[in-house]
Amino acid sequence: MATEIIMPKAGMDMVEGTVIKWLVQEGDKVSTGDPILEILTDKVNMEVEAETSGTILKILAEEGEVLPVMTVIGYMGDEGEAVPDAPEAPKVEEAPKEQSEETPKEEPKKAEAPATTSEKGTDSYDVVVLGAGPGGYVAAIRAAQLGAKTAIIEKQYFGGTCLNVGCIPTKTLVKTAEILHQIEHGAHRGIVVDKPTIDMAKVKKNKDNVVKTLTGGIGALLKSNKVAIYDGLGTVEKDNKVTITEGKDQGKVVSFDKLILATGSVPVIPPIPGLDLPGIMTSTEILDLTEVPKELIIIGGGVIGSEFATIYNAFGTKVTIVEMMPKLIPNMDEDLSKELEKQFKKAGIEVATGAKVEKVEQAGNGFAVTVSGSKEEVFQAEKVLVAIGRKANFAGLENMDIKKDRAVWVDEYLQTSRDHVYAVGDLTGKIQLAHLASAQGMVAAENAMGARKKMDYRFVPGCVYTIPEIGSVGLTEEEARRSHDVEIGRFPMSVSGKAIAMGETEGFVKIITDKRYGEILGVHMVGPSATELAAEAVAVMSLEGTIEELSNMIHAHPTISETIMEAAHDVHGRSIHLPKK
Repeated sequence: MATEIIMPKAGMDMVEGTVIKWLVQEGDKVSTGDPILEILTDKVNMEVEAETSGTILKILAEEGEVLPVMTVIGYMGDEGEAVPDAPEAPKVEEAPKEQSEETPKEEPKKAEAPATTSEKGTDSYDVVVLGAGPGGYVAAIRAAQLGAKTAIIEKQYFGGTCLNVGCIPTKTLVKTAEILHQIEHGAHRGIVVDKPTIDMAKVKKNKDNVVKTLTGGIGALLKSNKVAIYDGLGTVEKDNKVTITEGKDQGKVVSFDKLILATGSVPVIPPIPGLDLPGIMTSTEILDLTEVPKELIIIGGGVIGSEFATIYNAFGTKVTIVEMMPKLIPNMDEDLSKELEKQFKKAGIEVATGAKVEKVEQAGNGFAVTVSGSKEEVFQAEKVLVAIGRKANFAGLENMDIKKDRAVWVDEYLQTSRDHVYAVGDLTGKIQLAHLASAQGMVAAENAMGARKKMDYRFVPGCVYTIPEIGSVGLTEEEARRSHDVEIGRFPMSVSGKAIAMGETEGFVKIITDKRYGEILGVHMVGPSATELAAEAVAVMSLEGTIEELSNMIHAHPTISETIMEAAHDVHGRSIHLPKK
């Protein structure tokens, strides 16, 4: 008799699942334990394995189909064996809860959340993490790895801002922009194509699929490390307790020995008249556009604004950036800012620096933005994006007696003013970067479990995913000159063999060193692969390598990384591939 393949029940609360991808076809032979399809539950992607050996006789469920648990989605058995008529799928609401005892063999046991009872009482944990962003989920996993009974509370989605409405979706869009950029500049290579068009709905769908894949992966990682997951807004109360005040687990109370706060940040909306008008976007709303706007005004020329300027300029939008400070990406080295502004203007992006937005008004089907500076101007556009930064998210922390102002105060061990409470990520008011939040998450978890590890902020790389890319680590030239006698080496991308072969010759590498000791104080890059090359600078600087040691390192040829070696040689005027100074 043919064996049924069913939609498994992966957890007590699961009532339906989505068929993501069949890994087999009808007629394929499989062995017990072979993965045969991938499904998506409410928060986790997982593979379903074959219960027995045999032949895939019939596939009933199509990819993308959402079905109740226990639904027959296919049959396997002996080759040529008859397949019964497919039973009608039960309604989701009729799936009885007692079916949780009938979980099929292919369901991975370690995907189950651990029971929330212990000797300390119901819903009691060694470590509770509030927020499942890049700082929070990393902290939870590290704490669990160290033996802590751990829970994580998340009100919205795994991965936080970065994965859902930040780094990952924007980088997915940047990749689309890069492809368009390559097509536009392909003619000189002999590649002649018609001008491409943008199907923004498909662009958004691709972005959403990438996000869904990664959020599901984080859920699987948490469950595999036996981290209990609570769905809702956690509000911290007295007596080491967190009450779930919103969401699916509303009303539950979780107690803890140690608490790690990782509630992240939210976009800043400045008190400018008109920014409350319908249609004004933040970096969250712009990710849901399904049509390419004709014009876009971006208020804020920092990292977020600059990346969206690159994206929509490549999509064919007329982009204008309005930045109140005298330069773009104000916190980075001035030479990087100048080069970025030059490349933006070359690409057709209008840049207004030293310009303050006075008001925003409705104008027909779009908006009029009045700007003051050297002169008063009015810019008009179909859409307006507010991208001036983010602020700490204190939701759920209102009742906490901890030291906080614009951010939660932490010491060098990431402890708050309460010894048993730690904080990580944007909430701490440090550099707002996902990779820093993850690093803080690991340090905080280790310290919560008894270590005394200091957080080191000296070599945190900064990346801007524009065209061309920007990578930076360490002191800017201005910062370095305040406390050091400096020497500087530069090497332009226009001399790099690999960059010339790629047709991406814009930009440079700049290395700032201490003249007396040869200490590398800062490395700043504009050009192809600059965000990847930042890792080399971090490695050398973290290991206290000198400029002499960096210049003596053999770099593969032809690579963009050679530009770092050449810039290191140039510190002492010894670059082989630059004319003698």
